[in-house]
Amino acid sequence: MKILVTGAKGFVGKNLVAQLQNIKQEKARWYSVSKDIDIYEYDIDSTEEELDKYCRDCDFVFHLAGVNRPKEQKEFMEGNFGFTDTLLNTLKKHKNTCPVMISSSIQALLDNPYGESKRAGENLMREYSKQTGAKVLIYRFPNVFGKWCKPNYNSAVATFCNNIANDLPIQVNDPNVLMHLVYIDDVVDELISALSGNENREGDFCKVKVEHEIKLGEIVDLIKMFRSQSETLIVPEMAEGSFEKKLYATYLSYLPKEKVKFPLKMNTDARGSFTELLKTNKCGQFSVNVSNPGITKGEHWHNTKWEFFIVVSGHALIEERKIGSEEVISFEVSGDKPEAVHMLPGYTHNITNLSKTEKLITLMWANELFDPQRPDTYFEKVNM
Repeated sequence: MKILVTGAKGFVGKNLVAQLQNIKQEKARWYSVSKDIDIYEYDIDSTEEELDKYCRDCDFVFHLAGVNRPKEQKEFMEGNFGFTDTLLNTLKKHKNTCPVMISSSIQALLDNPYGESKRAGENLMREYSKQTGAKVLIYRFPNVFGKWCKPNYNSAVATFCNNIANDLPIQVNDPNVLMHLVYIDDVVDELISALSGNENREGDFCKVKVEHEIKLGEIVDLIKMFRSQSETLIVPEMAEGSFEKKLYATYLSYLPKEKVKFPLKMNTDARGSFTELLKTNKCGQFSVNVSNPGITKGEHWHNTKWEFFIVVSGHALIEERKIGSEEVISFEVSGDKPEAVHMLPGYTHNITNLSKTEKLITLMWANELFDPQRPDTYFEKVNM
């Protein structure tokens, strides 16, 4: 199959082409699309000769080219209507009636120059379908967000992510404005489904199945919380398919090089070190513990808190004893064969580095954040 993508270097086009390339190279095998595809990338720097060849040979067209922020208003109609007319006439010239998808906007409902130009492009597509019998798919996208979107252009989400990540000022005129959004990966998945004839239709239009509605001020608050992670270590809740998960991925894509890594506070003493790694509000926290040779750490118990100890390097003995009992249960563990060991509530526990020369490295997870005002940690040796 030969696929023409207009606007291939734009935000949606770039993401779509990248995933089509993954399909072609058999890196994305979950789509019901054959890897035997050729991708024709057309953009503003392409030639008329290339467009002519692509329109002659293609089996499907993703028409994503368009104008969002021209210098003059007349360019809306020239870019969103004029080029669509050129594309369809070129397909007619070669009697190519392959399916054509067009990227429109929910602003086509509005009586402004941009909306009028998008509406004109839609009408042109409908007329083309009547004349030729070709299948057309008109997508009225709401605001699209995700990686590779140009900030300070036509996406508030891209602008806020970029500016907050780079400590630049932002302007929020009305935080209560309700945003209607679709995520770029959901858009790409929908377009690839359309390629297989499985587009999601609602009446005369096609649409992305998953849409998100959220107030502009809430988006800004989330992004600011993401920025504070290097200080708080708190990873926000990100349920599968949630807006928060998609926004966080988007925010990360705008981080400058100097913020891609950040320091962690290592607490050290003669026994080794202890470093908190990541925290969550509902699912506890992760830490890494380094014990020097022969050192025993722990010797405490918790009422409700429980933990996992996972030795990732070295050789250790983990011991636990139920409070009020003399019986000690023990586990000899090694980084050569990582195992997760429960630290049971109501059991005092410790971990001993059995090596005389090598450091012991243990990944630790606790089911709740450490609260210095109420630590739920009580000293008592395991071996009485």
